[in-house]
Amino acid sequence: MIELLIAACLSFGAPECRNFSLLYDPAELSLVACATRGQAEIARWHESHPRWTVSRWTCAWRTPGSVDI
Repeated sequence: MIELLIAACLSFGAPECRNFSLLYDPAELSLVACATRGQAEIARWHESHPRWTVSRWTCAWRTPGSVDI
């Protein structure tokens, strides 16, 4: 699995930051495609999470046994 990992913080109220993980099948989205299209994917994610401000993001292979964030 390809993982797009987003680090985001709440825009209002008490400071709270979290990591959000979006998973993709490598047949649908390669690691290179994730890196090049990541901003568009994050924009779509942000539309449904408007209270959060993205501070950073990365794409990586999800390792077996990883825990969902």
